[in-house]
Amino acid sequence: MTVPPTFDDVLAAADRLRDHAHPTPVLTSRRVDAEVGAAVHFKCENLQRMGAFKFRGAFNALSRLSAEQRRAGVVAYSSGNHAQAVALSARILDMQATIVMPHDAPASKVAATRGYGARIVGYDRYTEDRTRIGAALADEQGLTLVPPYDHADVIAGQGTAALELFDEVGELDALFVCLGGGGLLAGSALAARERSPECRVYGVEPEAGDDGQRSFRGGEIVHIDTPDTIADGAQTQHLGRLTFPIIRRDVTDVHTVTDAELVEAMRVFASTLKIVVEPTGCLAFAAVRRLAPELAGLRIGVIVSGGNIDLGRYAALLR
Repeated sequence: MTVPPTFDDVLAAADRLRDHAHPTPVLTSRRVDAEVGAAVHFKCENLQRMGAFKFRGAFNALSRLSAEQRRAGVVAYSSGNHAQAVALSARILDMQATIVMPHDAPASKVAATRGYGARIVGYDRYTEDRTRIGAALADEQGLTLVPPYDHADVIAGQGTAALELFDEVGELDALFVCLGGGGLLAGSALAARERSPECRVYGVEPEAGDDGQRSFRGGEIVHIDTPDTIADGAQTQHLGRLTFPIIRRDVTDVHTVTDAELVEAMRVFASTLKIVVEPTGCLAFAAVRRLAPELAGLRIGVIVSGGNIDLGRYAALLR
């Protein structure tokens, strides 16, 4: 069984990423603080390379491959951001990447993934199993499979976003993190446990895909059908074998928000902070806005996970 990552792995990942990942900015807004009644710190991973936190985990994982594995290449499956992250990381490290992507993935994410030099294999996310497709390609072509969240090096790399946040702003009372398969949440929880031990860590997922909340509160991994939500990066069906134990141990609770609340959060990001954030990237802030009465007077951290969205889709949602 794969050994789960620790905080030391997050620190090691930070060293590997130092000359490759952007140290993304932390933004604040007096208007947001007044609305929420708390001091909110936004860690803007929408401004990371390829537009999302996923670069951190992908590059950390690929940089640890052997020379033989690098020559053979990698395969990954993703609706978009992990796809782009693996493709870009592979290009930087001079490797070949094959990406399994759903036919309905956002066009901008498909174009970016292909632009980084990856080969794309399409599938139907509602009728086909991407894990089986990825595993088959790995077996047939001798590729190394790099899953989007249930991988120790991926989790450790994702945790560097929260590590940077704590190192810049100090200890926090609460940290809100989007939740799909749990890589970012698990990595963030590892960082919070060491850098801000009293900080309450919350995962946030779409109301239509509440498998994480049900798993967390029920004590075992719950599998669901692919959820119907505008948060395409959180259309996962279950948490991972590595992410779930960390989340159960180090996370305070898991909340859900509606698609309508995601659109409202997108609007605040655009009008007040002047940044473009994709629906999945709005999960954490949408929960902060909903839970504002319970957060009064606290110091809050929000991981803004990504900003990759087709402009036409973005305009339509805000309209």
